[in-house]
Amino acid sequence: MTTTPSRPTPPPTNLADDGPARSGFAARVSLGRVFAPVPSEFLLLASTALILTGFGLVMVLSATMATANASPFETVLKQAVFALLGIPLMFIAGRMPLRFWKRIAWPALGLGIALQLLVFVPGLGVHNDGNTNWISLFGFQAQPSEFLKLALAIWLGFVLYRKQTLLSKWQHVFIPVVPVGTLVIGTVMGGHDLGTAMILMAILLGCLFFSGVKLRLFVIPLILVVAAAAVFAVTSPNRMARIMSFLNVDSTDCYFADAGSCYQPLHGVWALASGGIFGLGLGNSREKYQWLPAAANDYIFAIVGEELGLIGCAVVLGLFALYAVGAFHIIRKTNDPFVRIVAGGITIWIVGQALINIGVVLRVFPVLGVPLPFMSQGGTSLVSGLLATGVLLSFARTLPVRVPALDVASGARPARPVPARAGSARR
Repeated sequence: MTTTPSRPTPPPTNLADDGPARSGFAARVSLGRVFAPVPSEFLLLASTALILTGFGLVMVLSATMATANASPFETVLKQAVFALLGIPLMFIAGRMPLRFWKRIAWPALGLGIALQLLVFVPGLGVHNDGNTNWISLFGFQAQPSEFLKLALAIWLGFVLYRKQTLLSKWQHVFIPVVPVGTLVIGTVMGGHDLGTAMILMAILLGCLFFSGVKLRLFVIPLILVVAAAAVFAVTSPNRMARIMSFLNVDSTDCYFADAGSCYQPLHGVWALASGGIFGLGLGNSREKYQWLPAAANDYIFAIVGEELGLIGCAVVLGLFALYAVGAFHIIRKTNDPFVRIVAGGITIWIVGQALINIGVVLRVFPVLGVPLPFMSQGGTSLVSGLLATGVLLSFARTLPVRVPALDVASGARPARPVPARAGSARR
């Protein structure tokens, strides 16, 4: 009888050595999570936001150094302080889990409305150019409505996410979205700031669109928003003057500072025209010498065109286009309705506001008084834009990832989908 030789018994495992081996493996896993590659959307959004912020600091310095009272660096240093505050907040927000943004939806909206109501408190509210939309605290001015944009987007995303199965009924689409949205926009219109109110309306419509409501339910809020904007414009002589100056053909009456609302748009177009293709050179703007009002604020794009020409304008447009590509990739790839809705609202806000600001400088739109995101002078606008980008970075870390499939013929296992990138939080 043939006896099959038995396989040699493996040596007993040394239990004393097993502990360090497992801990070493755990250490490697931990380091892998810390140094895991981030999604391409994360890199695209973060890099474009940082480049636009740095570009904005350079242009704010160039636009204000000619009219500075004490030091030519006074204004840009204030803007740099807000940039140093907003950039870390952006990356901190980018590490927050999804459940964090869902939990703060209601508190953030309540805090945003409370801060906005401070503009009506005597001694705190600041009136400027027909609007009362700023507060003054400890020598610093802030615009609470900028943070209200982000709070409204997160709140709308949370409410519409919770009602995903009920959005086929108009009652659940309108309540509480329309009453709360009306309250938020009403607090801003109480300070006569139509430009910011229109951005809030766009955020509301954008969130409704990306929530997947039926077209017939989406059209009704759209009609209401357009009607409200028309009423706000007609009932204000200042706004009507801006609209009429936009429609009227330029005349010699607009050449002087006391000409009214047509003076600023005309000089903005002159700044762009004098820049040509290559510009006059960085720092060589003529319009910034008290010819163009709000040169560092709403009309910073005109200074870019004058000093850096068509090439500089194309660079700014290209950066915002890359920002939009990264944001829309998040909307397209995500499986979470909350992420899709909030990311859609933030994208409509940042990219839409940039297009409106540039359109105002090009005289495609009447003067609305909205800043260019990341670039215009204004600390509150810069911090809120960076914080909103941080929310998008947080969403980018949760996108589903597919490991590249290996050659099945070689005996390797086919890749399985991974629910989220390393380091992303559970929802």
